[in-house]
Amino acid sequence: MSVLHKPAPHASASLHVTGGARYVDDLPRPAGLLHACVVESGVAAGRIVSRDATKARQVPGVVAVLFADDIPGSPLVGPIVHDEPVLALDEVHFPAQAVAVVYAETPEAGRAGAAAVVVEIEATEPIRTLGEALAQKQVLTTPHVIQRGDSPAALASAHVTVDGTTRNGGQDHFYLETQAAQATVVDGGIHVVSSTQHPTEIQKMVASVLALPANAVVCEVPRLGGGFGGKESQATNYAVLAALGAQVTGRPVRFVVDRDHDMRQTGGRHPFWTIWSAGFDADGRITALDARVHCDGGWITDLTGPILDRALFHLDNAYFIENLHLVGQGYRTNTKSKTAFRGFGGPQGMLVIEDVMDAGAAALGLDPAEIRRRNFYGAAPRDRAPYGQVIPVEHNRLERIWSELFDSSDFLARRLIIDKANERTRFTKRGLAITPLKFGISFTASLLNQAGALVHVYTDGSVQLNHGGTEMGQGLYTKMLAICADELGVPPGQIRHMATATDKVPNTSATAASSGSDLNGQAVKAACEHIRERMRPIAEETVGAPATFEDGLVVGPDGHMAFADLATQCWVRQVSLSATGFYATPGVAYDRDAGHGTPFHYFAYGAAVSEVEVDGLTGMHRVLRVDILHDCGDSLVPSVDVGQVEGGFVQGMGWVTCEEVLFDDDNRCITHGPSTYKIPAVGDVPVDFRVHLLQRAPQPGVVHGSKAVGEPPFMLAMSVLHALRNAVSAFGDSGFDLPAPATPEAILRAVESAKT
Repeated sequence: MSVLHKPAPHASASLHVTGGARYVDDLPRPAGLLHACVVESGVAAGRIVSRDATKARQVPGVVAVLFADDIPGSPLVGPIVHDEPVLALDEVHFPAQAVAVVYAETPEAGRAGAAAVVVEIEATEPIRTLGEALAQKQVLTTPHVIQRGDSPAALASAHVTVDGTTRNGGQDHFYLETQAAQATVVDGGIHVVSSTQHPTEIQKMVASVLALPANAVVCEVPRLGGGFGGKESQATNYAVLAALGAQVTGRPVRFVVDRDHDMRQTGGRHPFWTIWSAGFDADGRITALDARVHCDGGWITDLTGPILDRALFHLDNAYFIENLHLVGQGYRTNTKSKTAFRGFGGPQGMLVIEDVMDAGAAALGLDPAEIRRRNFYGAAPRDRAPYGQVIPVEHNRLERIWSELFDSSDFLARRLIIDKANERTRFTKRGLAITPLKFGISFTASLLNQAGALVHVYTDGSVQLNHGGTEMGQGLYTKMLAICADELGVPPGQIRHMATATDKVPNTSATAASSGSDLNGQAVKAACEHIRERMRPIAEETVGAPATFEDGLVVGPDGHMAFADLATQCWVRQVSLSATGFYATPGVAYDRDAGHGTPFHYFAYGAAVSEVEVDGLTGMHRVLRVDILHDCGDSLVPSVDVGQVEGGFVQGMGWVTCEEVLFDDDNRCITHGPSTYKIPAVGDVPVDFRVHLLQRAPQPGVVHGSKAVGEPPFMLAMSVLHALRNAVSAFGDSGFDLPAPATPEAILRAVESAKT
């Protein structure tokens, strides 16, 4: 029996709960291990006048102190634009920027050495806010424009027009395992073990900084203790500095930062500020949208460009808009960089159109749920995204999901109950909201949509599996084991999944964009098919044709044989039992200058109903019940996907309610630990949490009919924000503003505003 499309335990579950799972900092400590520690600038912006490590080098246990001048190769790194100094050159650009790095026998000696480094900086006036960056025209990216129809004319002729501003704050990844890397000199090359989502980028950047060819650097990833995008590009500097120390000293170097340093130094989600105008007809159909999207990218480019692109791609969310003009641009501030984060700009874009829908409903006196339904994509001509991609009506699950969820959640009946209850209560009010989701799946840079795999079958029938994806707790390895087992017809226990490494599978893309299973799954499938079809003729000589591979056996009309016996026979007959697999997603292409193309292979859909209760005296709230219906196609491993929907929703709930990134007047991050930065805890999870995957919904052209699931559920948490607004409106109808994050303070201000 195939293990695909069935619940299964996470491949590392037993290791996680017993402490057997090894992360970078769990590796045995090699002889002579040094520890790295960086010297931070402490200044948001300024010119370096002098640097002196004389006293630091005299600290007991300190082996080396390096500045930018000590780098043998390129002093710059970056995922697309190489504009990030590994160590500060002549200037500093944010308070936690690395100016020097200390290598010492112990972490304590490293910190003492770092404190003894003297750096004189002539401070200059920093750019503190996105507003200041706009005023000073401190741009990071070129404008991206997507337009269709005639939005000025459509706005002028609209039955009603609404205007607004949508702002969102940042978000810290708060992965359980902080940034970590270890580097060792091996036979003249460098072996790096890193907690990264992108081993190939680590390999390339280490080679560039150390002036080595790529084949001299191997990056291995045992597993990540969470990533969420925060280890796609942000892991690079830690690996590079570990490798630099190993090359200079000849000794192994480990670089593991504590939570405080991690949150000060690494980037998070981009804050956005969008100014918009929209027009609606008398029936509630949106006829025009003009939106100008401003994005705070922090001190370097990082991934701001593609994140902003994806935000524009998702400004429509689930709704057809005939006339639109969207402009997006990234800006520079003297704060820590902003980077990839689950949803990759999609949440910031969708937040805007959901605000537009609420404003349109209020202006027209329509039910917010109904105005959303009326604007869904549908049959031609309402089947084209703003950038021209066709959304095939036969693959569009919006209407079906909306209808099924409306019924299963008892939405209408509950709304009546809540309205009546709110009339009887003075200090607490409840709110209910439903929001939809349409999320594009693929790297929007088409060249990244490729993956490789390497599979070995041994003569005892055991299998070794390698591919380019990284396991960060999301269950990718579990799904790849299921695909490999299905293709070869062996039990998953017969397969050993190896750690991801660049010497096994080269030139990989990051495990990101929710595409890990799509890309690597197809590559694993291809590699297994190559081996199976080589084995088949040998098998059919014994069992007859056609032979099938199942349950560790090869079965034919003339009998059966063990897979292990077949493997031995193939070896005797000199048949190769090793194969590579490769996959490139077809049909993905986008012209950014024209604002037109097909940036996605397909779309994932979903919807969520959230019910909340707000305390009008404190601003505190509870999420009482959440109903989710999400489209995973024909799920590879349903138990894993349900977990991803639950986790994505709760993390999204944190973004729209309690997670607030704050800086002081000197641009220092002041929310750099769990005492000052609040993520959802177990008590914040909905009391009644009902998650269901859409049934009978296989997706053509994707590995075994499945769909990506990592990022899309994050956006379903917008239903919580809209439910909170619905609850606040029950305190009064005088108008109020409740942006994201809707912290208790923000809710209390909104309640007071609504009442007065």
